[in-house]
Amino acid sequence: MLRKPLPVLAALLLSLAGAAQARGIDVDKVNGSIHIDGNQQAGNLETVNGSIRVEDGGSAEDISTVNGSIRLGERVTATSLETVNGGAEIGADARISGSVETVNGSIVLGQRAEVTGRVENVNGRIALDAARVGEGIVTVGGDIEIGADSHVAGGLRVDKPSGWFNWSDRKPRIVIGPRAVVDGPLEFRREVELFVSDSARIGAVSGATAQAFAGDHP
Repeated sequence: MLRKPLPVLAALLLSLAGAAQARGIDVDKVNGSIHIDGNQQAGNLETVNGSIRVEDGGSAEDISTVNGSIRLGERVTATSLETVNGGAEIGADARISGSVETVNGSIVLGQRAEVTGRVENVNGRIALDAARVGEGIVTVGGDIEIGADSHVAGGLRVDKPSGWFNWSDRKPRIVIGPRAVVDGPLEFRREVELFVSDSARIGAVSGATAQAFAGDHP
């Protein structure tokens, strides 16, 4: 039997313990909300019926709920966010290394927040405040506001309604604000109202006619 010297074994155990502590503990619930205090580290956070909140400076891995909202404070880091019935609010200077997805709920990115992956929902407002998205924005029935100084790589798409949803005839309102940049195509598979600041920069538009505006809002 091969045995490790005690100092080597002790160092290995300390290393594993340190890695687990750095990642944080997983929290998995069926009924109940999850709350992570400021500057605390957590692993995966998952609940079925309840909201999830991570306070300023905290961190987590994958965050998901079915019936409930997700709220991240300032400077929070996480891997991904997903909710079915509820919104996702991401605080200033927060960083999401994956994607943010909701079905019925708004998605709001605070100042200088960054989502490396895609931002996507079916119903609900999507709003960026001088924020960044790395792999595009997709919605079906939600309004989109790419606020001043925001940057979206990967384009923007509004899909045609389908399936069992009771869809409204209201046209989604898409606003690209002052000095905002959308790299990639803007593809609209249903009727929308599209407003683009005269100081914004966007890719090719299909399925809609852009209306230019001056000032902060159309």
